[in-house]
Amino acid sequence: MYAVDLSERAQKFLEKLDDHIRQRIEDRLRRLSEQPVPSDAKFIGREKGDKVFRYRIGDYRALYKVKEAENIVLVAKIDKRPRIYERR
Repeated sequence: MYAVDLSERAQKFLEKLDDHIRQRIEDRLRRLSEQPVPSDAKFIGREKGDKVFRYRIGDYRALYKVKEAENIVLVAKIDKRPRIYERR
């Protein structure tokens, strides 16, 4: 079982959403605790030894890292599809 943690950036994005959309995204992210790499997640690379994945949730995307040594799924960013890959 993995712990699912949200970055401050991801948490702030969720707080701005309507309740029904936020609930849908949170439900999908909770599933990552049981299966950190579901079949619809796409591997997009490595960052400092951790695997980075993209997870599609309707019109939204979540970028997350799987820290296997600590059993943690860290959700780094959540946003709509066109904006998710912009670097800031």
